[in-house]
Amino acid sequence: MEHGDGKEDQNITKINKYALACAIVASMVSIISGYDTGVMSGAMLFIKEDMEISDTQQEVLAGILNLCALVGSLVAGRTSDYIGRRYTIFLASVLFMLGAVLMGYGPNYTILMVGRCVGGLGVGFALMIAPVYSAEISSASSRGFLTSLPEFCIGIGILLGYISNYFLGKLTLKLGWRLMLGIAALPSLALSLGILTMPESPRWLVMQGRLGSAKKVLLQVSNTTQEAELRFREIKVAAGFDENCNDEIVKQPQKSHLGEGVWKELLLRPTPPVRWMLIAAVGIHFFEHATGIEAVMLYSPRIFKKAGVTNKDKLLLATIGVGLTKITFLIIASFLLDKVGRRRLLQISTGGMVCALTLLGFSLTMVDHSNEKLLWALSLSILATYSYVAFFNIGLGPVTWVYSSEIFPLRLRAQGASIGVAVNRSMNATVSMSFISIYKAITIGGSFFMFAGISVLAWVFFYIFLPETKGVALEEIEMIFSKKPSGKNVAT
Repeated sequence: MEHGDGKEDQNITKINKYALACAIVASMVSIISGYDTGVMSGAMLFIKEDMEISDTQQEVLAGILNLCALVGSLVAGRTSDYIGRRYTIFLASVLFMLGAVLMGYGPNYTILMVGRCVGGLGVGFALMIAPVYSAEISSASSRGFLTSLPEFCIGIGILLGYISNYFLGKLTLKLGWRLMLGIAALPSLALSLGILTMPESPRWLVMQGRLGSAKKVLLQVSNTTQEAELRFREIKVAAGFDENCNDEIVKQPQKSHLGEGVWKELLLRPTPPVRWMLIAAVGIHFFEHATGIEAVMLYSPRIFKKAGVTNKDKLLLATIGVGLTKITFLIIASFLLDKVGRRRLLQISTGGMVCALTLLGFSLTMVDHSNEKLLWALSLSILATYSYVAFFNIGLGPVTWVYSSEIFPLRLRAQGASIGVAVNRSMNATVSMSFISIYKAITIGGSFFMFAGISVLAWVFFYIFLPETKGVALEEIEMIFSKKPSGKNVAT
């Protein structure tokens, strides 16, 4: 239910087409980010063979992108407050292009690592800015759908990476994997040009005191003039301006809008609502990767190989199935976010993940302890993997990005979101760089039992700390976090 005077509820009956187009273009940067994840899972099979690198070097190559993305995301928050959301997306696409060129060239392991690091900075920028931009141009009733588009585009990118692995893997060893990694430079170039045709976020324009420009954008991304006026008033009040101020350009009321003092307000002296927001954002990003999704997405060929699929073509085909499952359930989730709500989807998603991970751990343990090929265990492993990917992508995957980009107040949003992304990339790097070592230490089945246990903790955390935000205007979400966490749906 929308708060305030209720006008926005009456005025919004459908998604604004211009806002949808803007969110789609902004989310294109996430396709390139997803492609990088998907393509590396298969490319590593060929890189290992071509460059004769060790398991440790493989883990570092897989995980270094996320360590660099961590740095990128922390820098992106302040960058987007200074140069704007649009130019930050432009910067992300340029970094992707440079990274892809370096990796595609890749004459040796060192150059490959440098390219992966540059691409990682781009990933950090993209993961932070695409959901924030989408959230800031959308109305409350369609925010879940539009803000889930970046995660959907990551899914498309991963699937394209898997398909690229399958077809380009048939080329010569030296050429195949280089084309897989280098081809991403082309869409990055196209995006860097296309992004400049988009409008700037109206909320960022208000932070800069450019009220006239912000109102023009709001008239474009709202369905009615009344809706645009209502959103404009709410944003002005949230930014510290008089709601009746209609000057084209005004002096900023608070310097902290540009980043000065924001870190202090977030980390050193947070108010109780901001502290709760930070706990919720950090927690959801932590559990997104601590529950093992990166192990499945990046090492799915190894999982299927352990289960009994030995043919390289069949391995890559099985990973395409993972990508298709991800896309299918992300599409379903994008339509449920504004109807079912963020909180309920999280609980359904995490509960299903616990069951799927337990089955995967069981089937892989049976394969490990058998001297002959177990067809039923192989089938159960594949089914459990696909089920896990399905449950993850109907809730935890998209909700993480929607939730963390919408809960912070305007003055803290960019840098609050960047902290969440930094935690996300830290956990992603931790899982991707340690998974091989973990499963060698406690068996591959044991590692998935571990992820199942962490998923139980995630379910409890979401139940206690994450209130519902469905349908609440961005400027009014702070009121929800002013109440004590109770494990109940506190938004109405």
